[in-house]
Amino acid sequence: MIYETFDPKIHDVNHVARLVYDVDFRTFDMFFKSSDKAVKAISKYLQKKDTNNYFKVILDENNQIIGYVSIYLSGGGHEFHFKSWQLILVDILDHFVLCDIEKDDLYLAEIAIDESQRGKGMGKKVLHDVIDYARSKNYKRVILDADFRNAGAKKLYESIGFRQFNKKRVKIGSFERGMYNMEFIL
Repeated sequence: MIYETFDPKIHDVNHVARLVYDVDFRTFDMFFKSSDKAVKAISKYLQKKDTNNYFKVILDENNQIIGYVSIYLSGGGHEFHFKSWQLILVDILDHFVLCDIEKDDLYLAEIAIDESQRGKGMGKKVLHDVIDYARSKNYKRVILDADFRNAGAKKLYESIGFRQFNKKRVKIGSFERGMYNMEFIL
């Protein structure tokens, strides 16, 4: 696997947008009412996004995108860019359920592996690579979130050594979003 800083000028933006959508499709569907509309808005946002050294596409040996990973470093905070109102609402919901980034934390914001590549151990490899990177930079812990509705992801994280340290949820009408905030102590 090769990690490369995402660049909308050279990478397939629509493919990456589809991966971003897959990570949180339930929330995107609530605001956009269709996957096509959500992917189009995400794609438009990604085309305007400044290159971020911590938003990496994952390439196979043939330089095909097989996933992406996004991290934030302590003190970095989340970025704000002009987005569609629906994407801003997703960010607002995130504010209430995602981990709080503390000093000496590396926050693994998102990881996505293309559906055609799942089940091959790539997600586990990416997690180990992020942990190794954090350790090499002297971070104290790696933190991430596991959606209440994604028991498989939580189980994967726990198998690597992450443990739950908090639980957050927000409910709006019949919609509920919740996350297990998890940590790996280095």
